[in-house]
Amino acid sequence: MMIQKSFANEIEGAIILVPTPIGNLEDITYRALNTLKTATVIAAEDTRNTRKLLNYFEITTPLTSYHEYTKKEKIEKLINEAERGAKIAVVSDAGMPAISDPGTDIVEAALERNIKVIVLPGANAALSALVGSGLSTNEFYFYGFLPRKKKEMVEVLERLRSIPATLLFYESPFRVKQTLNVLHETLGNREIALARELTKRFEEYIRGTMEEVLTWTETNELKGEFVIVVEGASEDESDTLGDWWTGLDMKEHVEHYMDKERLSSKEAIKQTAVDRGIPKREVYQNYHIQK
Repeated sequence: MMIQKSFANEIEGAIILVPTPIGNLEDITYRALNTLKTATVIAAEDTRNTRKLLNYFEITTPLTSYHEYTKKEKIEKLINEAERGAKIAVVSDAGMPAISDPGTDIVEAALERNIKVIVLPGANAALSALVGSGLSTNEFYFYGFLPRKKKEMVEVLERLRSIPATLLFYESPFRVKQTLNVLHETLGNREIALARELTKRFEEYIRGTMEEVLTWTETNELKGEFVIVVEGASEDESDTLGDWWTGLDMKEHVEHYMDKERLSSKEAIKQTAVDRGIPKREVYQNYHIQK
């Protein structure tokens, strides 16, 4: 058990997650700017992109790369610096760090070493798209980027199709059309919203049924990063489909995520607990007893 008092001792080192604008630079907060100015070092997913932001606001804090391909070697170094009192600002390419980027790993590593993790509020594409979609915000399920291969994508969507919550996905302009077709085939003609170029000059929402939006993609150029917001399963659909994992014991449920979706055992146990609505510890104990 760990209890963190984030600002009990300002001298202590910390990992600070700093959201950056997803398009419009004016969306950054005063607190985020002050944190970037006073940090010991800024760990950035894309140093070129972050350098533009820093130059715009005349910030001269040292910058280091921290992305999917450097995280293993960088985490230990950054954590060691934080233990010596450094304040490490972690930024994503855009938006909230640790959402569909390697920020999650440094958070986990910091907490394992009892280092404070401080999260600043700020821009997030998924939530912006959800609120502007016109679909229900009472419950929502953020997935992020779906697998590239159709077979794996369908497996994920089969698992999600009985969820009554609004579904949120990220997608690139190069794959959005293919993804929409698979969504239509798997989930049916649900209400949907595409949000692209959020906060930028050419921000656009395309709202309608899956079939209407697919028709729109046939005659329009697909540019910019997309957020796909999909209506959740109706009550009838949820009752008819039931839970995909019904019939699997706890060990089989965890191993499904490890084998089919390439999750680590820790991530698979966490997702199994979410699916079943039970404590993670219960799944962990059950899985390792059966194992």
